[in-house]
Amino acid sequence: MGHGGNVIDELMTDHREVEELFGRIEGLPPGAKDRKVYADQATMELVRHSVAEEEYLYPAVREHVAGGDAMADKEIDDHSKAERMMKDLEGCDADDPEFDRLIGMLMSEVRSHIADEEQNLFPKLRAACTAQTLDDLGDKVRQAKKMAPTRPHPSAPDKPPANKLLAPGAGLVDRMRDALTGRGKKD
Repeated sequence: MGHGGNVIDELMTDHREVEELFGRIEGLPPGAKDRKVYADQATMELVRHSVAEEEYLYPAVREHVAGGDAMADKEIDDHSKAERMMKDLEGCDADDPEFDRLIGMLMSEVRSHIADEEQNLFPKLRAACTAQTLDDLGDKVRQAKKMAPTRPHPSAPDKPPANKLLAPGAGLVDRMRDALTGRGKKD
């Protein structure tokens, strides 16, 4: 899928990509080795996506949307729950019984979060912001995802400015670890 455009288009493309990975996981039998590969790929995408949202989307929601503080806080709480699940999942192989429980919980949590963003947050943001603001946010989100971590860091800060300062360093270390271990790649 192509990336680009305003922040809402960008993030919805991410949502479709994660859902595609979830579908691949669900299409394989329990214990299949590729379920772990797809779970790692979904985690990598979800972490980058979450970091970018926390750096740029949620501050914009706080600034532009009525009741934005409460909305942003709820979304960040959703991210925290998912990140803890991803951290637990990171230590499981596909044939571990815990893997199936955790991936099921993660898919349920993420699907609920996506539905909430797409049905509530995105329409309110679109109504509150100019097209130029949404385009600028899209550019910032794309840049943030390039530098973002690819592994869950549940204890890392999730609000500016600390998250913007620490994410690029953690992202560099994560990408190096991924390259060395082949994480998220099929054999």
